[in-house]
Amino acid sequence: MLASRKATFLIIIDFFSAFVSWALFFVFRKIYIEKVPLEINDTFYYGILIIPVCWIGLYFLQGTYADVKRMFRMKILSLTFFGTLIGSTSIFFIFLLDDTVQTYAHYYQSFLALFAIQFLVSFIPRIVFTSVQVKKIHTGKEGFNALLLGGSEKAVGIYKEIQNLHKSIGTQFIGFVNLNGIDTLLKDELSYLGHVDDLEKIIEQYKVEEVIIALESTEHQRLSSIITRLSGTGIKIKVLPDVFDILAGSIKMTNIFGVLLLEVNPDGMPIWQQSIKRFIDISLSLIALILLIPVYIFLAIAVKTSSKGPIFFRQERIGLNGRKFKIIKFRTMYMDAEAKGPQLSSTFDPRITKSGRFMRKARLDEFPQFFNVLIGDMSLVGPRPERQFYIDQIVAREPQFLQLTTVRPGITSWGQVKYGYAENVDQMLQRMKFDLLYLKNMSLALDLKIMLYTILIILKAKGK
Repeated sequence: MLASRKATFLIIIDFFSAFVSWALFFVFRKIYIEKVPLEINDTFYYGILIIPVCWIGLYFLQGTYADVKRMFRMKILSLTFFGTLIGSTSIFFIFLLDDTVQTYAHYYQSFLALFAIQFLVSFIPRIVFTSVQVKKIHTGKEGFNALLLGGSEKAVGIYKEIQNLHKSIGTQFIGFVNLNGIDTLLKDELSYLGHVDDLEKIIEQYKVEEVIIALESTEHQRLSSIITRLSGTGIKIKVLPDVFDILAGSIKMTNIFGVLLLEVNPDGMPIWQQSIKRFIDISLSLIALILLIPVYIFLAIAVKTSSKGPIFFRQERIGLNGRKFKIIKFRTMYMDAEAKGPQLSSTFDPRITKSGRFMRKARLDEFPQFFNVLIGDMSLVGPRPERQFYIDQIVAREPQFLQLTTVRPGITSWGQVKYGYAENVDQMLQRMKFDLLYLKNMSLALDLKIMLYTILIILKAKGK
């Protein structure tokens, strides 16, 4: 609640800053560029209404309001500079380039004035806001509810080192969770909140924001299991530096005022790229649903004439953060194909219809999922969603599979492109490796590459 109030306050600051900066720029342009008497006209009022909203939208895409409590001065400087550069350039080309000017030098003056005014007017209140926030953190007036996992000497050492820092880093311990027994070295320092088996309940009950895992480096499997359980919760996870070898590529080192911990970083894609990814998902899905209408009609006829039954096949799958949804496909199997329970298809599966066999090779049966993307159940690119029946079997062997539910599932995926449809749980585990690689390397460039390979598979009809 506190974080949301701070974000709202910063949004209000930014809105009024954009309001003031546009008014100042309007005055500057009239007096010094156009050199005409200042007159408040419709252009001024339209700008006052539209421009601040555009700036707020840009800041949202940057991720400025995503974690305001953890904002620091250099970060707000960087966000303000690059945001102002992008926004000023966009406003110049959209709203100002068609202005009538005496010389081209006036264009440069307009752009520089717009950039300078917007940067200064927005940065000054932002840096004041951030400095106040940082001071509250350093003095211990505000912080983040932290849970310490473990009761060994290392756990005690971490606790005492953080508590004895000259400046607070915001870590406010609410208690510890035991990993082995109740009798631990921490019992006289912190409140005992329970056993690691009840970790999720404890986190929810005490509104935990950070978890520091104090495990020995030899307990790799246990550490991996705990991190997997915490994936997708939005909680900051920090571990001891001597476990770096098993987590290389998925963590970043954070030297916090002398306390060296490794922060697990589950967000492989920056917030601004996540926003663009969602925008691309919606835009391309809308275009596809409209342009592919003739294809949908043809495929619907093919399905209907191939066998009795409905055109579309809807099945429950597990999506983002474990949420259930109904995936939509063109039906490629005969009715009652799973009368004996859940079954994966195989290359020569007799349950698949003649038209269905071709559609599966060309991935045409997946086309209705553009609607799933449009309503937010899926993305164009992401790990393929599975049924709970098979997830339970996979997780029993590889708990890290649950990490794949931290992002929206996709119509296509790295695993789908590289491996194709899985015929059994073993093949699902093989495909999972590619999807985990995708999770750790998410980017718009990688999404584009996967989509291009998927288009080639569709055109060649060589999907497995």
